[in-house]
Amino acid sequence: MIGRIVEIADDRRHLFAHRGFMVVRDTRGEREELGQVPLDDIGAVIANAHGLSYTNNLLVALAQRGVPFVLCAANHSPVGMLLPTDGNYEQSRRIAAQLAAKRPLLKKMWAVVVRSKLEHQAAVLEAVGAPPMPLLALARKVKSGDPDNLEAQGARRYWGLLFGDGFRRDQGAGGINSLLNYGYTILRSATARAVISAGLHPSIGLFHSNAGNPMRLVDDLIEPFRPVIDFKVWLLQQHDETEVTPDTKRVLVQTLYEDMLTDAGATPVSVCMQRTAVSLAQVYLGERSRLDLPLPGLPLTMAASLRDKDDE
Repeated sequence: MIGRIVEIADDRRHLFAHRGFMVVRDTRGEREELGQVPLDDIGAVIANAHGLSYTNNLLVALAQRGVPFVLCAANHSPVGMLLPTDGNYEQSRRIAAQLAAKRPLLKKMWAVVVRSKLEHQAAVLEAVGAPPMPLLALARKVKSGDPDNLEAQGARRYWGLLFGDGFRRDQGAGGINSLLNYGYTILRSATARAVISAGLHPSIGLFHSNAGNPMRLVDDLIEPFRPVIDFKVWLLQQHDETEVTPDTKRVLVQTLYEDMLTDAGATPVSVCMQRTAVSLAQVYLGERSRLDLPLPGLPLTMAASLRDKDDE
């Protein structure tokens, strides 16, 4: 089952666990109960309010279920994430294989990730009427380990083609950047859960190596999925929606449930992430030779919405 993403964005809220539910209560007046969500139905909790409070029992219950609890800053970017220390029954074997992976294998897998990201970026550009060939040309040139840093070269071309020459990707900026921040936060929480569920350690990456980043593998595996958020933000911009609001948040969260094309048919984004993480664990163990990544292209419902826009 695909878990629900629950965001708490109001300062006057208290969260606690009770009889298998996460309960949300108002902290004002009579402390009215505002709602309940079954703990087993939750995919991630996004804490996006500074005055929010919660009990330790709730955090324990979420961790026991492998549900990330994500702490966000004012710019909607994640600054912390609670994850479980216990994984699935194969975790020890898979982490041992992860630690033992040789550099050539890591470089090969990173090249696959970069190539997939560039191909998905090209698909987004083609969908919005921008030339995809600059990104496709780079994708064909990616070598093991991406020594030429074609991922960064692609980004410099991609953002201008997608949002105009005046756009600069800046995590501290508002507008479109804030929408991207929020969308990536949703993706990152889902990727973190996929990595943990696959029995892998999130801090042992393929490429990212910043010693201060405990989510290096998460930040590796999220890359091919970022373009689905980019395209959703582009669609919002076409409807003059350029700020983070309750409505745009709902639209961005829905991205996790969009179907992407895979070798096994149409598959929701969040499930694609799980399959990618599991396939990496299998590569480490020598049980398969390649990553399970979605095929280049837009999620199906996004493509349909673009066709509807063109028909207007």
